Amino acid sequence: MQYLWNNFVFSFFNINVGVEQGSALSLILSTFYLLPIFHIFEKTAKNLKIPVLFLSFVDDGLFISQEKSLEKTNSHLFCNYNVILSLLEQFGLVIKYGKSKVFHFSKLHRLFNLLSLDLSYFRGFILQPKITW
Repeated sequence: MQYLWNNFVFSFFNINVGVEQGSALSLILSTFYLLPIFHIFEKTAKNLKIPVLFLSFVDDGLFISQEKSLEKTNSHLFCNYNVILSLLEQFGLVIKYGKSKVFHFSKLHRLFNLLSLDLSYFRGFILQPKITW
């Protein structure tokens, strides 16, 4: 580790401590690390004109796509998943595919065709929508 204070640079020194998951400090440190990634993601999605809202809950993320067509929704989610996966890999982070879920909500008062989201292209798997009725 090395500290920089104003123009004074301290010499390197070894540290062998960490921050446990669930600690108040781990939330702050993870936010400092993840915030630039999410900022780059938002700019990239905006430049690509992909209309998806992204919410972050420390180490969990939520993509929201609102379209009249499920095919269009899945297309937007697929593109955004690709962008965020690429950014996270560049920063040395990994997505746990097993924690990924897809929900489709509809105003229809009848059954509709739930579409899966195929992430196998990204070394993931096919996410089957959760049935929510």
